[in-house]
Amino acid sequence: MRSAPGRKERGRRGEALAAAFLKRQGFTILRRRYRTRYGEVDLIAREGPVLCFIEVKTRSHLEFGLPLEAVTRSKRKHLALCAQVFVARKKLEGVPLRFDVVSVLEAEGGTELELVRAAFDNPLGF
Repeated sequence: MRSAPGRKERGRRGEALAAAFLKRQGFTILRRRYRTRYGEVDLIAREGPVLCFIEVKTRSHLEFGLPLEAVTRSKRKHLALCAQVFVARKKLEGVPLRFDVVSVLEAEGGTELELVRAAFDNPLGF
């Protein structure tokens, strides 16, 4: 299935907004669009000692539900696999980690961002 025109651009804009939002919240952004054979993590950041793997969901309307609802079981598994690769490559075993979601809703009245810390447990349990 091909992306709708503007969808990729909206996603990138949402990621940039989310990164700036997280920086204001005290996060340190380590990587953007980290790719592995399992997929991609939108943002990898630190909040204090915690390594955060962050999925950004950007929407222009709620017709298909809240952005958070788009993080399916399959997507959670792929994010965990990507995190496992990152942790192994960077030799960060034992570092506390969590999976967050940033919801970006771009509406005519403005843009709303919401951070959900620990949006889901690590489905691989590492």
